[in-house]
Amino acid sequence: MSIFLCFSWVFLLLTFVSLISFVRKIKENKTFYLPPSPPTLPIIGNLHQLSGLPHRCFHHLSIKYGPVVLLHLGFVPTVVISSSEAAEEVLRTNDLGCCSRPKTVATGKLSYGFKDISFAQYGEYWREMRKLAVVELFSLKKVHSFKNIREEEVGFMVKKVSESSLKQSPVDLNKTFFSLTASIICRVALGQNFNESGFVIEQDRIEELVRDALVALGSFTCSDVFPGGLGRLLDWLFGGHKRINKVFEELDAFYQHVIDDHLKPEAAGKKAIDSTADIVALLLDMMEKQGKKDYFKLNISNIKGVLMNIFLAGIDTGAITMIWAMTELVRNPKVMRRAQEEIRTTLGLNKEKITEEDVEKVGYLKLIIKETFRLHPAAPLLLPRETMSHVKINGYDIPPKTQIQLNVWAIGRDPRRWTDPGEFIPERFANSSVDFRGQHFDLLPFGSGRRSCPGMSMALASVELGLLSLLYFFDWKLPEGMVSEEDIDIEEAGNLTVVKKQPLLLVPVRHH
Repeated sequence: MSIFLCFSWVFLLLTFVSLISFVRKIKENKTFYLPPSPPTLPIIGNLHQLSGLPHRCFHHLSIKYGPVVLLHLGFVPTVVISSSEAAEEVLRTNDLGCCSRPKTVATGKLSYGFKDISFAQYGEYWREMRKLAVVELFSLKKVHSFKNIREEEVGFMVKKVSESSLKQSPVDLNKTFFSLTASIICRVALGQNFNESGFVIEQDRIEELVRDALVALGSFTCSDVFPGGLGRLLDWLFGGHKRINKVFEELDAFYQHVIDDHLKPEAAGKKAIDSTADIVALLLDMMEKQGKKDYFKLNISNIKGVLMNIFLAGIDTGAITMIWAMTELVRNPKVMRRAQEEIRTTLGLNKEKITEEDVEKVGYLKLIIKETFRLHPAAPLLLPRETMSHVKINGYDIPPKTQIQLNVWAIGRDPRRWTDPGEFIPERFANSSVDFRGQHFDLLPFGSGRRSCPGMSMALASVELGLLSLLYFFDWKLPEGMVSEEDIDIEEAGNLTVVKKQPLLLVPVRHH
């Protein structure tokens, strides 16, 4: 009986709040020229229309309602952007008015109360953190200083794949690429080496933990979409915070272990003045020497927040890009042959290892990576933004505190902008000025403006070197049971980031 009464009160409360919201919406519609919006249901708004992968659901709605669509996710107004013109208005014309982040339970928890870079609200604190990232953590000089680590880890990957080629056994490239990016990030950011004894988390568990954390960050709880105590009550009833707390506790224990290792007396001699010092050592050194800016004082929570950004984004997005690139290359044998012929002709056939200098000699590989970014951006909706002031997008009024979702996946497949948008054609970029660094709004895998990804150069260096090495040293065959390239599926999985759902299994053949 008590449960029945509880649900009855919840229903009455929801109905009352929904009525207030409906009245406010009518007033807003009389005041503002709002974007077109699908019909909503009481209380839940448009949530019922989002069953499936979010970027595909948003794309279907944009086909019917246009490139700027207003949705109500529960009580949260959300504008979905699906054209390069509208994206440019958000990211360039109105960048300052659209550059904050919405607060959710998961992002607040995993970022230690928004003490990170990616999810922090726009303001003085964020500007200082962004400056720290651009100048100290991800500068070209710093990225170059980790060159040897990337080359060593890629060499280790090639060795493991060579062992499979001797046995003619399939390689799970999903695991191969996640292992590569995790190994690089753990050495670059954490000073931890998978190949040394005593590593605190098993390698397979790192991939699972990254996926669990990203699913949590890309999901929302009832508290995120329903106001005040109502959302908290529903989360209490349905256990909405349990998964987030579980992931947080495991990640926090991992970060703390890494920091404790750096604070041991035997590690004290390795100061961050060393250009090859890992990012944790650099941050701890900065914390020790920081000045007296009251609004910006690094502490352990700040460092853990930054580690969350680097650890999750650095491992996941690079691996996803390499998985999709190899998937499309195997599905398009002519592209694969052209790439390998250029690489082997340019570099010669007797190299024992690939270096980062070799990357600059092979132009077609860069076209392949651009085309992969277009068809399969690792984060198809980027990270959501939130308006800080009233802005106009495509002539529509967008009030403050509105979430902005940029569907860069849909923009990359817009038939008005791209010929044969569903086909993998790297040559389309051969004589094109379109680039992915944030100045061309047809291609936005790293975003643009103030909130663009500061780790782009770090991620790109690993992707280029990893792909180049596998294309140089190996030919690739379909595993037993697969008759043709069409048998390779491209079904997606995920929410914040989207990866190939089924592992990419291929048989490597060492090229002599």
